[in-house]
Amino acid sequence: MEKLVQITSGRGPLECQWVVARILKAFLGEAKDNTIEYEIIHRENGDENLTLKSITLLLKAKEECLTGFLKSWTGSICWTGKSTFRKLHKRSNWYIGIFELEGLNEITFSEKEIRFQTTRSQGSGGQNVNKVNTAVRATHIPTGISVFAQDSRSQLENKKLAVMRLREKIVELHIRQLEKRMQDTWNNHLQVERGNPVRTFTGTDFKNHYQDRSFKKQRNALKTQLKNDYNDLS
Repeated sequence: MEKLVQITSGRGPLECQWVVARILKAFLGEAKDNTIEYEIIHRENGDENLTLKSITLLLKAKEECLTGFLKSWTGSICWTGKSTFRKLHKRSNWYIGIFELEGLNEITFSEKEIRFQTTRSQGSGGQNVNKVNTAVRATHIPTGISVFAQDSRSQLENKKLAVMRLREKIVELHIRQLEKRMQDTWNNHLQVERGNPVRTFTGTDFKNHYQDRSFKKQRNALKTQLKNDYNDLS
């Protein structure tokens, strides 16, 4: 299973860019502990050394492992501490975001995946053009994209033209998908939520990791207390 994930400072200040770089280290360390492979797809450096505005990762692992891992990370991340750039700044809570991006479908292009159909060319051009199946329609089976070529009196030449035009169409589709992903990425920059973080870190060592928002421990403690109270009353 593969997932695209972005860690972003959104429109946050330089401190948030610094937090992104530090969170990335913690994120990848935990991913390694969970045997999750990763690849850096895109990174945007911050305004100072050792800072990042955003980074996009491709994660690879078994579905149950990757799903559980991302569930504990996706959302707003808070770092509590004094600014390392503005010592007199009063703010102490800095938020960044971790988002899962819609996967970019890889478009492959192979002539083995093309269906060719021949037909008679249309329009004027002499007996050979109108009576012989020289025109070619090429269809890319995985995407359904189709092109038509009848420029030449040679079926072989029209086939070459059809393949070239089909390749151009596939590239256009690939670019549109990239543009959509980048638009999603930009939207995520605007969606970093302040408050209600899934994880909170403190200090410069970033070792205070995870805050359990399920309140499972509290519920179990209350159940145990109610059970003990019931036994005492009995």
